[in-house]
Amino acid sequence: MSEFLKALPKAELHLHIEGSLEPELMFALAKRNGVELPFATVDEVRAAYDFTDLQSFLDLYYQGMAVLQTPEDFYDLAMDYFRRAVADGVVHVELSFDPQGHLIRDIPLPVPFQGLTRAMREAEETLGLSTALIMSFLRDRSPEEALSVLTAAAPYYHLLSAVGLDSAERDHPPSLFQGVFEKAKALGLPRLAHAGEEGPASYVHEALTLLDVCRIDHGVRCLEDPAVVEELRIRRTPLTVCPLSNVRLKVVETMAEHPLPKLVEAGLVVTINSDDPAYFGGGMLANFTACQTAFGWSNDLFKTLARNALEAAFMTEERRAELLARLDALT
Repeated sequence: MSEFLKALPKAELHLHIEGSLEPELMFALAKRNGVELPFATVDEVRAAYDFTDLQSFLDLYYQGMAVLQTPEDFYDLAMDYFRRAVADGVVHVELSFDPQGHLIRDIPLPVPFQGLTRAMREAEETLGLSTALIMSFLRDRSPEEALSVLTAAAPYYHLLSAVGLDSAERDHPPSLFQGVFEKAKALGLPRLAHAGEEGPASYVHEALTLLDVCRIDHGVRCLEDPAVVEELRIRRTPLTVCPLSNVRLKVVETMAEHPLPKLVEAGLVVTINSDDPAYFGGGMLANFTACQTAFGWSNDLFKTLARNALEAAFMTEERRAELLARLDALT
C-alpha cells in the first residue's frame, strides 16, 4: 500500500508555501539575511510546533516569515518544497502565498512574485511538476487592505490562477470580503476561501453564496449543518481537506476521529492536502498514509480522491488528460 500511495499521481490543491519552511532552511535564510531568531537550534524550533489552536500556529508562522526577504529566498523556499513534493509522488502543486504577511514587513509585492514564479518555471522544466499560483488575503486584516492588494497586483494577474482567503477564521466571516471577491470575479479570477475549519458551517454557506468560490479550503465543519452538506453535494464543490493539519491544530483530537469518512460517505468531492507541511507533520504522502492507517481505505477510494484533485486543479486540459491517464493506468 505504501508503494501504491507513493505512485499515486497526486495534485496538491491546498498548500501555503510559507508553511513549507523547514527549520533547516529557516536557519540558513536567517543567517543569509542577518535575522535573529528566538530559537538556538532546529530542535528548539520543532519543539515549538506543539500548537493548541490555529492562532498559536499563526503566531509562529508569521515569526518564521521574517527570514523571507529577497526573491532568492522565495525561490529557495519553493524549490525546497517542490523537490520534497516530487519525492512524495506529487505531480501538480498549487501554492498559495500571503502578500500581506510580507507587505507589513516592508517586503514589496514584486519580491514574492519574482521568486515564486522563477521556482515554478524551474520546477516545470526540471522536475516535471505542473504548478499554479494562488494569492490569498488575510481575513484577520481589513477588507480595505485586501482590496488595495488586489489592485496593486494588477501587473501580475496573468500569473495568478486564483485568489483565496485564509488566516484566523474565528470571528472573521467570509461576508466581510464580499466586495473584494466581487472585484476579483469582475477581473476573471477564480476564487477560493478557507471556511469550516475553526469557523462554523455557516461560513461555508457564505463562501459559496457571497464569495462565489469554486473550492472550499478545509470545510470539515460543514457536517454540522445538513443543508450546507447538501449545498456542497449539489454544487459538486471540492473540499481541500488537510487531515494532519486538523489534528495538529486540534480541529479534531485524533485521526481516528477525523470526519473525512463521513465527508466521503456524504458524496462530497473530497481531496487530501498538506496545508503547512513543515509545521503539521508531513507532506502529501504522510497525509495519505495517515488516512490509510486510520481508515483502511481501498486503492480504488484513494484513486477517487486523487481523481477529484486532478479534476479540480488549475491546469491545462492537456496536462489534466495526461495525469488522468496516468492515474487510470495505476493498479
